[in-house]
Amino acid sequence: MAHRDIPQQRNAVVRYALLTVGWLAVALGVVGIFLPVLPTTPFMLLAAACFVRSSERFYVWLVEHPRLGPWFRDYLEGNGIPLKGKAYTILTMWVSIGISCWLVPLVWARIAMLLSAALVTLYIVKQKTLHTVEAKPRQ
Repeated sequence: MAHRDIPQQRNAVVRYALLTVGWLAVALGVVGIFLPVLPTTPFMLLAAACFVRSSERFYVWLVEHPRLGPWFRDYLEGNGIPLKGKAYTILTMWVSIGISCWLVPLVWARIAMLLSAALVTLYIVKQKTLHTVEAKPRQ
């Protein structure tokens, strides 16, 4: 994880905005662990992206966290996404999008949701698959 190559934001307002979004993403990601319709990994990736640009201390804390880090550490290190994680993410996303399309009467909104889901699915499928039973925390 070459986070040292990414410069931290010097503007205090932008730094605090990134920290706020990062902590909000961590909170939503933790809630997503318990609620199957709320995905954890994208929120943790967003938090890592915000922290790497605003606070090295919080970035290291998140990536090295024994419970939260394994959700996305393999992806950040370029090792891929576990097959189970890919399947779970795609399934829950399509169920959520399906329910949303059923509830939203606007045709343009349905098309936008379906298009974004298709593109995200394509992105996930194209990612390297991590061939382990599950991601393990670091010792």
